[in-house]
Amino acid sequence: MSTLKDQLRADLTTAMKARDELRSSTLRMVLTAITNAEVAGKQARELSDDDIVGVLTSEAKKRREAATAFEGGGRAESAAKELAEAGVIADYLPEQLSADDVAAIVTAAVEQAGARGEGMKAMGKVMGLVQPQVKGRADGGAVAAEVRRQLG
Repeated sequence: MSTLKDQLRADLTTAMKARDELRSSTLRMVLTAITNAEVAGKQARELSDDDIVGVLTSEAKKRREAATAFEGGGRAESAAKELAEAGVIADYLPEQLSADDVAAIVTAAVEQAGARGEGMKAMGKVMGLVQPQVKGRADGGAVAAEVRRQLG
C-alpha cells in the first residue's frame, strides 16, 4: 500500500469529521482518480507514490485549466472553487520548481546532451534528460517552452 494514498485517506477522514466540504470533496475526487488509474489497462495494479504524484499533478492541472476557462467565461465563483481545489491538491505535491530552477536544469541538460547549436533537432534528447529531474515539480509545458527557448 502506498504511503501517499494512506495519507490521502487519513486526511479525508479528518476532513469529513471536521465537516470541511471543500477538502473532503476534493480528496474524494483525487482518490477516485487514483482508483481509476489503478484499474485502467488490462490488469489492475497498485500505484506507487511516484505514480500517485503523476495523478495528482494531472488533477491539479485540470483544476487550473478549468479555472482559466471559467475566468474567461465570466464565472468567477466557479473559477475560485477550481483554484481552491487545486490548492488542496497542491498540499500533496512536491515543492514546485521556480522558473530559474527550471532554466538551470535545462541549461545543464543542453550541455550534457551536447545540443548547443543543434537547434530543435535535439529537443527530444534534452527533454529526455530534463523530464526525470522535474517530474511532478514543474509544468511540462513550461519546461518544453524553456527547452525551445534555449535551443531556438
